[in-house]
Amino acid sequence: MHYKTLSVEESEGVVALTLDRPQQRNALTPELREELIDALESARGTSAIVILTGAGPAFCAGLDLSALKTLATSSPAEQESDAQRIAHLFYTLYTFPAPTIAAVNGAAIAGGTGLATLCDFTLATPEAKFGYTEVRIGFVPALVSAYLGMQIGPRQAKSFLLSGRLFDAAQAHLLGLVDEIVAPAELLSRAHSLARELMQNSPAAMRQTKQLFLDETLPELDRRIEQALVANVRARQHPDFFEGVSAFLEKRKPRWKQELL
Repeated sequence: MHYKTLSVEESEGVVALTLDRPQQRNALTPELREELIDALESARGTSAIVILTGAGPAFCAGLDLSALKTLATSSPAEQESDAQRIAHLFYTLYTFPAPTIAAVNGAAIAGGTGLATLCDFTLATPEAKFGYTEVRIGFVPALVSAYLGMQIGPRQAKSFLLSGRLFDAAQAHLLGLVDEIVAPAELLSRAHSLARELMQNSPAAMRQTKQLFLDETLPELDRRIEQALVANVRARQHPDFFEGVSAFLEKRKPRWKQELL
């Protein structure tokens, strides 16, 4: 299938998905989100290993500016629907039955960090940057928190989610969010090499192994996601979200309200 914002290449048991909005640093729009979900669902019934990367100098810069503008003026029902679709994208990637490999070629920010670190294997260049920056625009990183706390523990997760600070590939590697740091010129070849290594294994055994982990974690994860969706939608109605988005778009310092959620 031909997509407008996503490039798909299938070869010898590998489906390579490239976020293809390089001029916008592969920022997520509703269209890109839906195309990525569709591509993952299409590959779900096969034994293909998925490689996820970005075109140009960035992996994924989070939400697109146009999407931010739309969110700031959306109705509560539209806000809830949007939050559910983002949750569905993360869940579809996390529960994909065959191995997934993220080849992080540059900045992976906010939702981009989520996409990069929800794969089974995450390769990154030394220059790659990560960060859960939602609090900087008055938003709650609720959906990514559902996964991050399980990945690196609640204390470390809170440190990144509350600060919104950026961190590099070396620190991500120490945390276990990145498996290998690879030179930029070798990133995609290493991703395909890893895919070939995995293809030496039994596809059925790998799928069953992933399912064992999912069976252990999904009940708790489902509970966390349900709570996260409530928090996500509530945060979208708070004055700080509107102020944060406006300040970001106007390139000024936000003036936070004193109202609590």
